[in-house]
Amino acid sequence: MFPELIDPREFRGAIDDFVDNFVIEWATFLEQFFNPFLQVLNFFESTLLNSPWWLVIGIISAVAYAGSRKLSLVLWLAGAMMLMGFLGLWEDGMRTLALMLVCTLISILVGIPLGIFMSWSNKFRAFMLPVLDIMQTMPSFVYLIPAIMLFGPGKIPAVLATVIYAVPPLIRLTDLGVRMVDSEIIEATESFGANKMQKLFWVQIPLALPNIMAGINQATMMALAMVVVASMIGAQGLGYQVLQGITRLEVGRGLLAGIAIVILAVVFDRITQAYGKRAQAHLHSNS
Repeated sequence: MFPELIDPREFRGAIDDFVDNFVIEWATFLEQFFNPFLQVLNFFESTLLNSPWWLVIGIISAVAYAGSRKLSLVLWLAGAMMLMGFLGLWEDGMRTLALMLVCTLISILVGIPLGIFMSWSNKFRAFMLPVLDIMQTMPSFVYLIPAIMLFGPGKIPAVLATVIYAVPPLIRLTDLGVRMVDSEIIEATESFGANKMQKLFWVQIPLALPNIMAGINQATMMALAMVVVASMIGAQGLGYQVLQGITRLEVGRGLLAGIAIVILAVVFDRITQAYGKRAQAHLHSNS
């Protein structure tokens, strides 16, 4: 048995006291700060739930066609979305879709700027890499404890957990994409007098777009992977159906909800991959 040199209860007590004081001091401010995100999520959810099913499928099909220019893919994705409706999971699917869209949007707003800053600064990159490793490997239930203490069970802790889990691949791939831009192209841009922001928006981001799209694809898939965990803290949707299947030992309920989650994952994986391939083809055609 390993010798007990220090009582671990002292460490746990210190952490608990810190979190308790943090909740007391910052709970009101953080609720007000995250309230706009909750309103956006509620707006997306109500819009999707109140829209006709054919309109939602039509919009998804139009987005898919704009990215792929393949009618066969559009028909396949439309059929997959209709299958989710035939399974009786349309409303739950729309709630999950709203959560996924908001979490992906937040991941894009946070992940792309952080990835760009990482590509600019080696010191910042050295700081961020272990942070990203922790975000990807730390069990989500650990940081859900203070989140639930701050906000209570509901959608905000679900969004926080999903974003923390989904954003690291987008940050890493954005950093990689910007760093992979040919130095000779950067030197040529500088010789024409372009400043740092002009180089970023005219050269680096367009050339890094395939990597960025791959990061968005990964963030979307990771967000969908968290729907069951999100359901445990109050988020409705397909994950809640899976959770009910587990607690009630209803294999059919859990299986059908799992199929619906797979349908959403495949639909948005194909859409983001199509846009990534178009960006790659456009890049090669201009080179």
